[in-house]
Amino acid sequence: MTSGLETVPTLGEAPFLKVLAGERQATPPVWFMRQAGRYLPEYRALRATAPDFIAFCLDPEKAAEATLQPMRRFPFSAAIVFADILLIPRALGQQVAFEAGEGPVLGPLPPVEAMAERSADAGGALSQVGETLSRVRAALPANRALIGFAGAPWTVATYMLDGGERAIGKGQRAEARDFAYREPEKVDAVLDVLVEATAHYLKMQADAGAQALKIFESWAEGLSDDLFDRLVLKPHQKLVARVRELGVTAPLIGFPRGSAAIAEHYARACDVQLVALDTACPLEVGRRVQAIKPIQGALDPLLLRAGGAALDRRVDQLLDAWAGGPYVFNLGHGILPDTPIAHVEQVLKRIGAE
Repeated sequence: MTSGLETVPTLGEAPFLKVLAGERQATPPVWFMRQAGRYLPEYRALRATAPDFIAFCLDPEKAAEATLQPMRRFPFSAAIVFADILLIPRALGQQVAFEAGEGPVLGPLPPVEAMAERSADAGGALSQVGETLSRVRAALPANRALIGFAGAPWTVATYMLDGGERAIGKGQRAEARDFAYREPEKVDAVLDVLVEATAHYLKMQADAGAQALKIFESWAEGLSDDLFDRLVLKPHQKLVARVRELGVTAPLIGFPRGSAAIAEHYARACDVQLVALDTACPLEVGRRVQAIKPIQGALDPLLLRAGGAALDRRVDQLLDAWAGGPYVFNLGHGILPDTPIAHVEQVLKRIGAE
């Protein structure tokens, strides 16, 4: 497969990886969550060639092409593998489907014991993602990093718990939280299975060429501090420890979206190398987190879609507040499908990305 990307001499570590090591860069590295996706016409054309979304994710040639498309078009500092957080439930034996207009729909939760038996083979069951990573790494120049990822245990559990019966997989996160209160032992057991499965999945990704690994906790919002510690922080701590036990040395990124009020607590308590901040994170909170470890975020995807002078002002505010330390410029959540490409170019030009 030809990448369409120019190769360059080895430049040592990519600027993105240097930030993860705690080094400030004169121009912050930049990448966008969901940078490979529906806002790109070339992605939409490619997606139309696959019968369904899961088949697309598990086709290494197509997934690698989707990963590389934004890297050809924009001077992003890092690529993130094209996959989905709900591949893990599928590897554990739960039915997963993506229905037009409905989003993900999951079948009933398999017995915890049956999922536990499958957990150590999660990486092998999803080896297609590893092949995608290997293809992308071979196509990228040395100064552009490659990120692997997985959904965090609680976020994945919110889709898995009582799947088809209570329609949690359709986004009713309050139902999942209610489940965590009413059946804590079952929920905690599911989280433990997900920690083990996700650790093996991330190890497979690192072995395949991922140079950094991101833990996406998309649904950390709305949790009391004690529930946050139980459902988010402790599983993250266990996951990080298990990944290291498996021999992975790649830096880890934690993204507890919706938890700006306790972001400092998370940064101190969880041994990730970088904390990703969401749209609602105040600049001052970001400064305090940055005093603990490098940060990433937190441009509003809605503002990126809107564009104009307000977008320039916010980019300047983020740079003024955080670019004095180790910082990766990014969004506070994923890029929206109807975002104009010109607005992405506007931000990259404002940052000075080359």
